[in-house]
Amino acid sequence: MDKFRAMQVFVAVVEQGSLSAAANELGISAVMVGKHIQQLESLLNTRLIERTTRRQSVSRAGASYFENCKKVLEQVRWAESSVESLQLQPRGLLRVSAPINLGSMLIAPLIARYLAQYPKVRLELILSNSRVDLIEDGFDLAIRTGDLGEAHFVAKPIGQYQLQLCASPQYLQQYGTPLSPADLSRHHGLTHLVWGNEWPSLVLQDDQIWPIKSRFASNDSQALRQAALNGAGIILQPQALLAEDIAAGRLIPLLQEHLPVAKPVHLIYLPDTRPRPKLSSLLDFLLAELPAKK
Repeated sequence: MDKFRAMQVFVAVVEQGSLSAAANELGISAVMVGKHIQQLESLLNTRLIERTTRRQSVSRAGASYFENCKKVLEQVRWAESSVESLQLQPRGLLRVSAPINLGSMLIAPLIARYLAQYPKVRLELILSNSRVDLIEDGFDLAIRTGDLGEAHFVAKPIGQYQLQLCASPQYLQQYGTPLSPADLSRHHGLTHLVWGNEWPSLVLQDDQIWPIKSRFASNDSQALRQAALNGAGIILQPQALLAEDIAAGRLIPLLQEHLPVAKPVHLIYLPDTRPRPKLSSLLDFLLAELPAKK
């Protein structure tokens, strides 16, 4: 029995809420997850997980064991990082969180170049527009836009998050170029399903929503971009997504003086007095490639 692995599996079961969810998280079968739990229960001679046909819950003994397991696993990670700090070559796993558009368009290509430079590092890039908790969600680094809130972490600025309003030349030739927000009432908007039929980030001086009619909506920014490139309407999306198309003339910026103020973008990570070669190498690489705009 691999007791350490069994403890990892047990912690995953408690945190994920079920054997099947833990299996998906760990990349093993639910049957194997169950075997690890059974081995632990046999070793400890107590039930850790109460199971019924409909649900499962952590026993009192299991809850206590869970907290101690987390401490043990953290101590092991600390020991590993201590050894890692003595190694000249960064190695091991890094987990990075980033917003979907920034992550796919900007961060992912940089990470590919970083990995080529540091072949002993493995990296997981998790893209989500939801804010993660670095500790609870197990991330080494996160890219965050806007207000940082309470600064219980280290934050390094890497530029600005700017929205762009654009349309293709063929669309503007057919429908005309809007010269003021009021003109948008005669145009077709391409909106994200999260927003519904509005562009909530754009607010007029009297706090009214821009008069846009949504002709096409999607839950995917790349789908909206393709629709804009093919003349379906006016798009409002981050500059990182549209920059190449603007530079190539495939999309034309509109109403620039009415766009919302750009939001700051930061790399955030937890403060730590211990040397962390792999994280330090990634930070140095990204900060060199993405210097903060003055």
